[in-house]
This record gives sequence, C-alpha cells and structure tokens, in this order.
Amino acid sequence: MSVASGLALTLGSATLWGLAHLWVGRRVTGALLMGIYVAIVTTTVSVFVNGRPELLSLIVQPDWLWAFTLGAILFAAATVAVVIRSYRLVRPESLSGPARYLSAFAVGLLCALVIAPMAYAARLAYLSQSVVASVFTASAVPIPVDPWKGRERLNILLVGADAAANRIGVRTDSMTVASIDTRTGATVLFGLPRNLENVPMPAGPPRTHFPYGFGGEPPYTPGMLNEVFQYAEEHPDMVPGVPDGRRGPMLLKKTISDFTGLDVTNYVMVDMFGFAKIIDAMGGVKVTIKAPIVYGRQNEGLIPPGTRKLSGEEALWFGRARTYSDDYVRMGRQKCLMNAVTKQADAVTVLKSFEKLADATAHAVSTDIPRELLPNLIELSEKVKSSKIKSFQFVPPLIDTGNPDYNLIKHKVAAILSRPADTSSATSGFAGTAQRHTGDDPATLDAVCG
Repeated sequence: MSVASGLALTLGSATLWGLAHLWVGRRVTGALLMGIYVAIVTTTVSVFVNGRPELLSLIVQPDWLWAFTLGAILFAAATVAVVIRSYRLVRPESLSGPARYLSAFAVGLLCALVIAPMAYAARLAYLSQSVVASVFTASAVPIPVDPWKGRERLNILLVGADAAANRIGVRTDSMTVASIDTRTGATVLFGLPRNLENVPMPAGPPRTHFPYGFGGEPPYTPGMLNEVFQYAEEHPDMVPGVPDGRRGPMLLKKTISDFTGLDVTNYVMVDMFGFAKIIDAMGGVKVTIKAPIVYGRQNEGLIPPGTRKLSGEEALWFGRARTYSDDYVRMGRQKCLMNAVTKQADAVTVLKSFEKLADATAHAVSTDIPRELLPNLIELSEKVKSSKIKSFQFVPPLIDTGNPDYNLIKHKVAAILSRPADTSSATSGFAGTAQRHTGDDPATLDAVCG
C-alpha cells in the first residue's frame, strides 16, 4: 500500500471509525467501531434537529454542561486513538527517512484537527457553566417539575439601570413588567414611567415611613419610582433582614406588584452600558427608525431614519436619548429595542459570538431567577417567540405621572389581561407612545420604529 492510500484510509477512519480496520480484514473490530460511531453521530444529529427546546434547556444546567464537556473530551480522545491505530494498520512497512516523518506529521495534524472542534465545544460548555453559575443563584426551595401548574401568568420585572460616574448608586430609568401566559407564551409588556410620583408603598416599614406614597429624600431627590431601588439599598430598615444587593430588587418588586395588581416574582436588571456591549457581541441589532435620533452626551451624533443595524453605542442612545423627544417616546423605543433583540438573538447569532456574549452578560446582568428554573424558562421562551408581544404604557394623557391614578393602573392591567390572547406569530405588537396613543388598546408602534 502506498503512503497516499494509507493516509487516505486514516483520514477516512477519522470521519467513519473502523474503515481502516475493515480494509485490512479486521471485520469484527471494524464493524463494532463503525456501529458505535454511527450511533453517536445519529443520536447527536437527531437531538440537534428534533430536540432543540430540550437541548436548550439542558445547556443551562451546570451538571449537563459538565457532562457535555466530558463527553466532548472523551469523543475527541477516542477519535484520536482510532486515527493512530488506523494509521499503524495501513501504513507501508517499508517507510523510512523523510517519508516516515512526513506521514507521521500528517497524522498528527489530522489528530489536531479532530481535537480542535471538540476542545472548542468543551470551552463553550465551560463558559456556559460559568455564566449560569455567576448570574443565576441556586433556589432556596425545591422547584416543582411543572412550576407553571396552577400559575396562569409569570410576571418578570425588566429593569434598565442607568449608573453614572457623577451619580451615587443606581437609577432604574427603564422599568417594564413582562406578563407571560404560561400556557401560550402570549406576552404583554407593561411600561412604567420612571417619573411616577407618590407611589404607594407596600405594607410594613415602607408604608409606615411613607404613608402618603414614596417621597424620596427631599430636597435632594424628587421622590419618583426610579429612586425606590436605591433608597432600599441605602436604608436597610425598609426591608429588614435582607442583605445588600437584594433589598432594592425586593422593594421595587413589591411596590410594583401592589400598584399594578401583578404578582411580580422575579426581576432581571441590565446595566445600560453593559447592554451596549451585549449588542456589540451580537454584531448589532436591526431596527426601523421613523425619525432622526440625536445621540451622545454632547449631541455629537445622529441616527438617521430608515431600517439599519445599530452598534452597541447607537442602540444604547436609541433606547435612552430624549433630545427633541421625552420620556414617553423613549419608553416606546425601549420596547422596540427589547423586541428586536429578542427576535434577533437566534441560536446561530449566539453561537457565533458566544464568548463575547458570555463575558458581556456576566458583567451586565443581575437577576434573582433561580438557575433550577432556567430549563422551564427556556421552554416557555420558545412559546414567547412564536406569539405576539404586546405593550401597554402608562403614560400621559391616560396617566398623569405627577399625580397618578393608581387604581386606574390596576384596573387597566386587569382589563388587558382578561382579554382573549392572540397567539398568532408576529414580529411585534407594541402599544403607541403618549403623542399617538392614550394607552387604551395595544397597537402597532409605527410612530417610533418598525
């Protein structure tokens, strides 16, 4: 047998175990290796093609991630062993000198090519495990097999935190409650203005301290909803027995639960500047802009109208700029951006930029969602993606943020959620801004973006 033929059979054995063994007459060993290889490949392909939701639920579980890492390493090691053994079976016995070294080098290179993708897959699994462990905490109580049983809706508070060098603490300038139907995935986003005043506080120390609604620390702060988080962090007596870093989320969730009538069980907070890094890691986000948007602290940039892909910095200002607009138009853009990111963060995009996304997410996101609930949330998110996402904003003229009618807010929430859900697929279903819509019915947000 020639050197070329031997190397060709060795290469063939890397892509189909047992090929070289069959060639030299070792039929039992060759058939066994080939059967094992076909079974592994068939099972893997079947899982990726037919079990996507189940697979996604597994990759957020640390134990399974470690198992996948070990499996990738063992598969690579087994393939290398098969390649080396196959080469020894089919190499010409008369090889000597340069030909022997060159063929050995070729086999070594082939082994490296086999190891590289498996090593990369193992690294991705390790990074996934690190992100899950750093962002999500373990649950203090057991999670039921079906956590949605007897639970019609899941309400999660989505917070955009705007911290700055010239400001002490965190200001929650973007607050949205995502109310998800656990059966269909149909979702309503309730947008809460940052400048709601006299917010009624939950029973206990907060209401005792602020019997007529949240007042902040006059004359230093105006006493608006976006101050509740930081106030709780700075005043441990507001949420007794709760450690630093958890008081703010807990009081904000309870406060919003009370005046909306929603049982807000969890929160996800994204640092605004960290959000820009997440967008960059995705390769940008595509939105349709209806009117020019000025961005930058010195108004040094302009995002022109049209459908375009925004960088992280542009997306950040798209969601926070108020030049020539106001808080309520900005809220509409934030909902548009949230929807665009949700729709465009597909598996291919995530895989292509996984390392950057993992690093940005670990530094930008905080939450109290327990990691044990992640598999169920992954399955629910698949339903959300195939359903309409609607939005309702509590903005003027429906709600006067300086003197809000909190009973009206609670009534509106109940009325919207009592309507039959429309679960047909759609790219968006956002409510309009204050200038175009009073908030009585969810409608397409044509005034701000597409």
